[in-house]
Amino acid sequence: MERGYREAPNDGRRRLRRGELGLFGMTSTILVATDGSEAAATAERFGAEFAGRLKAQLLGVSVVEDRFTRGMAEDGLGITPPPLDAMATYLKARADAACRRLAVRARAVGVEHDTEVLSGIADDRIVERGQKADIIVLGRDGQHAAYRTGLIGSTASGVIRKTAKSALVTPIGSQLSGPILLAFDGSAGSKVAAKLAVQIATRLGEPIHVFVDSKDKGRAIARFDAVRGLVGSLPVPVREISSTLGRPDVKIVDSAREARAGLIVMGAYGRNRITDYFMGSNASAVVRTSSVAVLLAR
Repeated sequence: MERGYREAPNDGRRRLRRGELGLFGMTSTILVATDGSEAAATAERFGAEFAGRLKAQLLGVSVVEDRFTRGMAEDGLGITPPPLDAMATYLKARADAACRRLAVRARAVGVEHDTEVLSGIADDRIVERGQKADIIVLGRDGQHAAYRTGLIGSTASGVIRKTAKSALVTPIGSQLSGPILLAFDGSAGSKVAAKLAVQIATRLGEPIHVFVDSKDKGRAIARFDAVRGLVGSLPVPVREISSTLGRPDVKIVDSAREARAGLIVMGAYGRNRITDYFMGSNASAVVRTSSVAVLLAR
């Protein structure tokens, strides 16, 4: 593997002027989805700290899923379903407790917050409420992680596929500390990611490590030139990492680990959206395997 690592041209001093973040403005509202699980506890903690450091409002939501409270009904077999009142009461109490825990975390960091319990299909309700937010934060693994056959939780997968908002996915134990790793491939999605990374790095005061992967060195140089125009005027250090060998998703995860990054920022879709949706993508592979939180920018 051929790798390069150097400081990008940047005087490290000039502050961003009003309007330099283009269409994105500043993140003002973050939605955290929680089901009370261990994975959700990481999302709660990460989301509350993220909102605090970005000086954003925090919205919290926990969904009591219809499939558990209404899923068993008379189906023509002549077998009476068990009473569901106790299950519905338990799930509502659990959702209330998850929202209270998130509220405690928000108060601890001085974040304005509001939480609510909803009922329905979890990913649909989260996407619906996410329309009020700039970023949706959710745990990568859900309450039933030990029993699933998929590679990430079904709710997380559904939200990522359905939402038009940027989604931040937190693996268990991830921490918001250290540099931001920006994965840039020159696509429209990665340009959105670069602008969002600028906003976050400015607020957090963390350096950006820009990762560019290309099998062609000339193309890699062109991509670095493009990304410098997007992040080169930051008041924090910008460093460049390049690689020409191996799988991009593996190299992104490895680079984040080597940089001790606290967040990976990349486009939700790469250069081929059809391939991304039906066959998986670098973004979905990074989400599945990274021990660092991943922000999929839209």
